[in-house]
Amino acid sequence: MGKKFKNDQVIAKNMPAPYSYDLRTKAIEAVKREHKKINVCRLFKISRNTLDLWLKREKETGDYAAIANKQGRHSKIEDEEKFKLFIKENQDKTQTKMAEVWGNNISQQNISYNYQKLGVTRKKNLRVSGKK
Repeated sequence: MGKKFKNDQVIAKNMPAPYSYDLRTKAIEAVKREHKKINVCRLFKISRNTLDLWLKREKETGDYAAIANKQGRHSKIEDEEKFKLFIKENQDKTQTKMAEVWGNNISQQNISYNYQKLGVTRKKNLRVSGKK
């Protein structure tokens, strides 16, 4: 899955780890002590945009902690067992046809994503053609 941190934040595998809360605190406190933002950014090796986002988040929410559980896309197909049964019943169809049969505004890409999520592969039948 992903890495777990002390405050139970889950970070996706491909995402870089967020800056520590301690670093955020030090940077924001330095700005509050009226140090120039550019110098704070250089000292802590963070971008100006990052510091501005932390300050904005603190102003809006009262805290500047990393946003927890911000992970990629969510599947439109929520019931895995129902989808597994659907695959067995419709394995002769293309993914596009399967999407039409499933309904609920599901696309071929949604079918493909759920195949990958379940680790299901579809082997194509290879036929050799030519003269004998």
